[in-house]
Amino acid sequence: MTTLAPPPAPVREDGPRHRAATPGDGGLASRARRLFTGAPDDPRWARPALWAVLVLATALYAWNLSSITGNTFYDAAVYSGTKSWKAFFFGALDAGSFITVDKPPFALWVMGLSARLFGYGTWQLLLPMVAVGVGSVALLYRLVKRDFGAVAATIAALALTLTPITVAITRDTNPDPVLVFLMLLGAAALLKAVRTGRTMPLVWSGVAIGFAFNTKMMQAYVVLPAFFLVYLWAAKASLGRRIRNLAAGTVALVVSSAWWMVVVDLIPASSRPYIGGSTDNTVWDLVIGYNGFGRIFGASSSAGSAGNGASFGGEAGLYRMFNEIMGGQISWLIPFAAIALVAGLVLRGRAPRTDARRAALLLWGGWFVLHYLTFALAEGTFHPYYVTAMAPGVAALAGAGGVMLYKAFREGAAATWGWVLPAAVAASALWAVVLLQRVSGSGTLYTVAEAVVAVVGAVSVLGLLAGRFTRRHRLTGVAALAAVVALLAGPAAYSVSAATSGTNGTNPTAGPNTGDGMGGTGGGRQPGGPGGSSSSTSGAGGQSMGQPPSGSAPSGDGSSATDESGTEAGTESGTEGGRTGGGTGGGSQVSSAMITYLKKHQDGATWLVAVATDQTASSIILESGQPVISMGGWSGSDDAMTLAKLKSLVKSGKLHYVVIGDSGQGSSNSEVSTWVKKNGTAVSDYSGLYRLDASDVG
Repeated sequence: MTTLAPPPAPVREDGPRHRAATPGDGGLASRARRLFTGAPDDPRWARPALWAVLVLATALYAWNLSSITGNTFYDAAVYSGTKSWKAFFFGALDAGSFITVDKPPFALWVMGLSARLFGYGTWQLLLPMVAVGVGSVALLYRLVKRDFGAVAATIAALALTLTPITVAITRDTNPDPVLVFLMLLGAAALLKAVRTGRTMPLVWSGVAIGFAFNTKMMQAYVVLPAFFLVYLWAAKASLGRRIRNLAAGTVALVVSSAWWMVVVDLIPASSRPYIGGSTDNTVWDLVIGYNGFGRIFGASSSAGSAGNGASFGGEAGLYRMFNEIMGGQISWLIPFAAIALVAGLVLRGRAPRTDARRAALLLWGGWFVLHYLTFALAEGTFHPYYVTAMAPGVAALAGAGGVMLYKAFREGAAATWGWVLPAAVAASALWAVVLLQRVSGSGTLYTVAEAVVAVVGAVSVLGLLAGRFTRRHRLTGVAALAAVVALLAGPAAYSVSAATSGTNGTNPTAGPNTGDGMGGTGGGRQPGGPGGSSSSTSGAGGQSMGQPPSGSAPSGDGSSATDESGTEAGTESGTEGGRTGGGTGGGSQVSSAMITYLKKHQDGATWLVAVATDQTASSIILESGQPVISMGGWSGSDDAMTLAKLKSLVKSGKLHYVVIGDSGQGSSNSEVSTWVKKNGTAVSDYSGLYRLDASDVG
């Protein structure tokens, strides 16, 4: 009997660019190997290119971590959380849990766990931020690669890595990098749900966005309309099943979003901190007001925020993303991304309803458009670093849409497509030249970048057109690679600037100063956030923001420097989005010498001192290592401290010192100020400082 030999293994048409599958693929060892080498059907260059991008991202985000200036507001809350699990859970500014920060605590938990594990210090707080920043790049690569291939994924990952505002905010202790990573996890689960039609991926998508909500509240929901519509339109399931699955995902979203808020609001106010930023001491008010509709519509009786945010990101309007302040932070690839989105949807116009590529384009396009409109038109408080949440959409469209345009360009499906890719490249290159001319004279880095964009961009466009009409595919490939270089040269220059200079902890930005208002650009070299404090201003007594307080650092950590001359520090009560600072101690400053005095005479009190605002309190917390009361929240307008509460704290011996300024305003705060000045004993060596004891309470 003749034995038939097994058929030969199929030979790939693309030959040496791909690796042949090896026996045993799918096991644990092979999965570990593919982590470094890529899938068998990947081009040989793909995984090394990904690792190169991730190394670049790590270098930009982590360069000289110890010199980074963080946000003292969040740094102090993290420090307090390492001293008290109660403060950790609530996200309290101080270890005594008098008042919370004005955001939910998930990002604080992430940094706090790192600080509890490794000890409190700059790199310990920033390590999670670098990790989620690099993780976002890797996750975006994976999402784009699944539908559009390795070239598109590499371009998208590189574009996200080099987004200037993303570099700046990832080198900071604001919660936005955690928000972006969680939103991308939600997008990954959603796209899986679209492909499979199953329920659980949609549930996990809802959970991820819920955790994002507990990072920065309503901003996490900006992408939800795109998520819902993409699933409802493109998922591989019947309409009835799609609706049922969406209902299940919505339940998961609501539960994962609301659990912390419900728990906190059910706890009696006397047993928990005051909810900073709220008008009625509830998280719900914070959600719908200050961190919700107040950000969109500005002044509102229930918003906890008033006015517009023009002093931080420019005047609200469709042009905001391109203005002097915002343009260099995010807008470099927006012209290309917008053209690529429209062209990509046209190219997939006749695809089936469940087409995965069109679904992905709709998701990333919705992500981009919804964020653009929200940020451009927001009339409430607006900081430039918010737009890092838009960066994944722009980057994904640049990669995926660019590859689709290139394919249509080469195949010549219609004469029109021979002009779209060159036009898209030319539009973004010209805009990049405009952005770089705005900062001409700011340094050699930007001059070189402008030359690269202009020369390489022109060569790219001409090369694309020449290759198109001569049918020389190698020439078009080289021209397309030149386009990538030209379009990323500008943001690369800004990103290098952000990575090698100090950042403003209140309002981090990248590149040279082109804005004329508080929070303008400048990578930490311009007037800063609320109150106009300089980005280079230290915390109390010369304390470098984000550094551990003196005497509290674990062995091997550098302790904070103390300004022996007693130079005044702290931050004046200011405004954020029109919230006028007033009441107790508005405008007062606390010197290092005063802090030394307070620690010497604390006399067993829980809180070292009570001051007007979070900014002043956080600086003192970081220098002294002691709990400090912020009586008025971020800008001094919160009604966190009432006269009855103050009397109770003084009578019980939990508080002895209060700093009172001359600008007391507002009913409750004015009452407190008046009572302290009448009944307290002024400490003559320190203006505005009063001592209170139980005998002073009538």
